[in-house]
Amino acid sequence: MRRIALALCLAGVAALGGCANPIYRTDVFKAQLTAPYTLASGDRIRVIVFGQDALSNSYAINGSGMISMPLIGDVPVGGLTTADAQRVIETKLRSGFLRDPHVAIEVEAYRPFFVLGEITTAGQYPFINGMTVQKAIAVAGGFGPRADRGSAAITRMVNGVQVTARVPLAYPVRPGDTINVEERFF
Repeated sequence: MRRIALALCLAGVAALGGCANPIYRTDVFKAQLTAPYTLASGDRIRVIVFGQDALSNSYAINGSGMISMPLIGDVPVGGLTTADAQRVIETKLRSGFLRDPHVAIEVEAYRPFFVLGEITTAGQYPFINGMTVQKAIAVAGGFGPRADRGSAAITRMVNGVQVTARVPLAYPVRPGDTINVEERFF
């Protein structure tokens, strides 16, 4: 009899545990909130070479993290900040093409983010600065009827490793993130 009562008690505690507020494990993402933005496949950058209009253009970063520029060919920019990419391009231009090149780089279009799960319209959407999970869900048409409206899961690349964490709806989204809105229990 005691075992049955204990089993029922444990089952009740386990059932109520699902109703508790989620624990947000965003410590892995915290360092990225203040880190400079790094370029990756899917980004489009504007490269301006001062005094060289033929070299100044908009370039898409391909799947291997490269852009292809006239004169210097393929330039690896994936994983670099815009300042680092600027120095790489200046170095390549300086080695036999231009005497003292001055380059400026700006991100013209960020790679898209993705929204999946219990929302109206799952898919990929263009990134806008200041995007939060709640705004991303709104862009995707809002919550579905069975959606968990308290939090969502974000999957993001951190130091070359794919990491997933449960986050509140006010959490900032980064380019390339995948947001998954899960189904509520009841």
